[in-house]
Parts: sequence; structure tokens; C-alpha cells
Amino acid sequence: MKAVNIFLLCFLGAALLSAVLCDNTTGPDGCCFQFYPRRIMKDFIGSYYYTDHRCPKAAVVLVTKKNGRNICVDPNMVWVDRIMRHLDETDFK
Repeated sequence: MKAVNIFLLCFLGAALLSAVLCDNTTGPDGCCFQFYPRRIMKDFIGSYYYTDHRCPKAAVVLVTKKNGRNICVDPNMVWVDRIMRHLDETDFK
């Protein structure tokens, strides 16, 4: 009876260990799950980038000039589009 219990315990341990070791998925990093609700002045923003296409929500991340803070915003908002256009235009000058 004890040998059966030890065998089951070892089998259960191996099954749990293999489940942990097999979780090596490579998903996107830096996804946005909530958007910043208010407008931001374009003078505070130094750059921007889009989140990975594999993220559940398409988003733009605005990076502040002063401390490099990342702020997730909705790319469909008009003010976000204006900031991105402003940054693109200033890069070419």
C-alpha cells in the first residue's frame, strides 16, 4: 500500500513539474490594458510607439520628455493623432 502511494505522489509531482516547465510561451511584452483618460499637451511628449500587434488592444504609448514615463492612449482619439503628427513633423526638421 505504501509503495502505491509513493508511486502516485511521484507521478503527480512529475506531472506538475512538466506543466511548469512547458509554460515557455513567448507572448508580446508591454501591452496596454487601460487607456489614459485625459488629454496630454504635445509639449510634454518626446516620442511614441505602437504596441505589438499581438496585444489584445491596439494602443499607442506616448513617452514623456521629462522622465521617460510611458502612457498608454487610444490611437483612435483625435488628440493622439495630432500629437503623433506633430512628433513626426518635428523629426524631419
